[in-house]
Amino acid sequence: MEQRVSLVTLGVRDLARSRRFYGALGWHGQEVQDTVFVQAGGLVVVLWSRADLAADCGVEDTGAGFGGMALAHNVRSEGEVDAVLAEAAAAGGTVTRPAGRTPYGGWAGVFTDPDGHPWEVAHNPGFALAEDGSVVLPDLGGTRW
Repeated sequence: MEQRVSLVTLGVRDLARSRRFYGALGWHGQEVQDTVFVQAGGLVVVLWSRADLAADCGVEDTGAGFGGMALAHNVRSEGEVDAVLAEAAAAGGTVTRPAGRTPYGGWAGVFTDPDGHPWEVAHNPGFALAEDGSVVLPDLGGTRW
């Protein structure tokens, strides 16, 4: 398997509400057969019915809350973190962790979309962003495997 993520699908309860939320953040895409597709850098974010996604994955949707996963959006400055969190809140999201200093010397906060999907918004001075917004993992000095 190649080391790559191609699509991230978010299960949503109300597709129109989610489309409006992400649209208010400036995201644009295409809706086909009750599914929204958004180009997000080098991958695609998909908004699809939560029930249909669970069925497609062969799992039961227990509605238990946090799914053990968070998405991240890295930005170029601390001020941009604050601006994105404010934009998300104005669009109907919930800021669950206000922006603040991180253990790695950055500045980050978290919001959730209308379906509770957490998004960390971070300025990490050790993870430079290319002009196109992509991030390349630097040598962190960790154990290679």
